[in-house]
Amino acid sequence: MSKKIGILAGSLRKESFSKKIGQAIISMAPEGFEFTTVSLADLPMYNQDFDDDNQVPEAYTVFRNEMKSLDGVIFITPEYNRSVPAVLKNALDIGSRPYGQSVWDGKPAAIISNSPGNIAGYGANHHLRQSLVFLNVPAMQQPEVYINKANELFDDNGQFKDERSKDMLQKAIDAYIIWFNKNAE
Repeated sequence: MSKKIGILAGSLRKESFSKKIGQAIISMAPEGFEFTTVSLADLPMYNQDFDDDNQVPEAYTVFRNEMKSLDGVIFITPEYNRSVPAVLKNALDIGSRPYGQSVWDGKPAAIISNSPGNIAGYGANHHLRQSLVFLNVPAMQQPEVYINKANELFDDNGQFKDERSKDMLQKAIDAYIIWFNKNAE
């Protein structure tokens, strides 16, 4: 039975660099693994009243069930104002509730941050790690994956412009698979 890994891109933009990186990663899944994109586009902002009053939006239920079915997760995040985008933080909050029923607990994760700038999403990467520690999500420590100049990675067809970038990302995914196998419950 294949291990199923969810790819969460922290950007809703149609031409999102994070989404393009996620699409490229799907084809890098080794034998015995299936990579799948998890959409965050339809998630209303988290409000605990929904859970407390049994008025949970269907999108929450669909998302929580999808996340429960996954064995691991790869987060791909841009950096917004030195932190993670609201859509990604919202997904973490929705999946962590109701209290005691977190869909994140123990799922091995990898974090890939990206930016058109030279800092490569360093702040977002580390803010996301802070949240994952609290949620008991073991996140791969090495290699750290920061992609700068993400706006220069792909051609108009969404293909890598150079093999060096593709190889770097493949090595990170290979490392995640090794790390996943050591940390999966």
